[in-house]
Amino acid sequence: MTALGHNSSIASRRQLLRGAAAGFGYTALAGMRGLRAAGERTASPLGEHLRPRAKRVIFLFMHGGVSQMDSFDHKPRLVRDQGKPLPFDLPGLIRPDRLGKVFAPKWEWKQHGECGQWVSELFPETAKLVDKLCFLKSVHTEGEAHGQAVLRLHTGEANLVRPSMGSWVSYGLGSENDSLPGFVCIDYPTMHGGVRLYGNAFLPAKHQGTQIKLRDAADGSPQIRHLENALTDSRQREQLDIIQKLNRQHLRDAVQDPRIGGVIDSFDLAYRMQSVAPGVMDLGNETAATKKLYGIGEGISDAYGRQCLLARRLAEAGVRFIQVATSYHWDHHGNIENDLPKSCAMTERPIHGLLTDLEARGLLDDTLVVCSGEFGRTPVAQID
Repeated sequence: MTALGHNSSIASRRQLLRGAAAGFGYTALAGMRGLRAAGERTASPLGEHLRPRAKRVIFLFMHGGVSQMDSFDHKPRLVRDQGKPLPFDLPGLIRPDRLGKVFAPKWEWKQHGECGQWVSELFPETAKLVDKLCFLKSVHTEGEAHGQAVLRLHTGEANLVRPSMGSWVSYGLGSENDSLPGFVCIDYPTMHGGVRLYGNAFLPAKHQGTQIKLRDAADGSPQIRHLENALTDSRQREQLDIIQKLNRQHLRDAVQDPRIGGVIDSFDLAYRMQSVAPGVMDLGNETAATKKLYGIGEGISDAYGRQCLLARRLAEAGVRFIQVATSYHWDHHGNIENDLPKSCAMTERPIHGLLTDLEARGLLDDTLVVCSGEFGRTPVAQID
């Protein structure tokens, strides 16, 4: 066979996997349906041990890229070779005239937990939980710029428009609450992909993520645009019935345009959300102890603490996929010795609070919490 995009007649393993990636999703979906059907036909325990535990996902996106070499990927040789030329090439990543010397972490490292995971001193709260965490150190990206890497992380593709992770989960599993979306984004960026980071692409429109703004709210309260309606419930119902009747007529005339179907679904969901969403987003219902656990009201961790607490409330209410983005403060091209500790202080306590709170409520057993940036840093200093 011929490798896609290459002159060689033999495909490498990586090229083969990349070319087949789009088909794996359909294969997996077919397999899941087959297992479900088999489970319905027989009482055999064959399918039981394959049943997934996770019912929902909270994806914590560290926008800008957390330095792996200063957080959880211990590289003692960097300290040994500090200030020396890099002993290997970095093709395409850094221009030769900007390639500096080996740059070692500036912080102490210790092993923690029964697993012996190495953790930088910048993450003291995370260090307490290492035996409950899974650290993936083999993940890589072909995106050399933030935009490419962010899109690949969220959709698997930088050039073609593809559904985001949350859209796929919403499409496959739906929502556990008919009055809330299956996919919600908290403070997601408008840069480096924008709406594509929570877009539905070719999936039905109702599977696009619903954006909640919290970080820039004057009173620190979550906000969904146009959620409130001044009309009484009965007047709203009359108004919505008329609009939806016209929409369905238009849908028939437009030969089943999926965009119109998406409008119909979103109008119905928005109507139901008015009675449920405000209560879910009301952080004032939480105790002072819970807020303290997340670092709310304590300066640098307050904003992300509110985001993580809202994520827990949404998960508890039945939302399948919740994306939580930091501001773009992890991109430390310079002044890393001062700025990296600040970025860690903004997020570490809220994340520890989220995991601790989920476990205390029995939600961690069936909630997959993923924390990732788009990439890390190179092992050298950058010459500007």
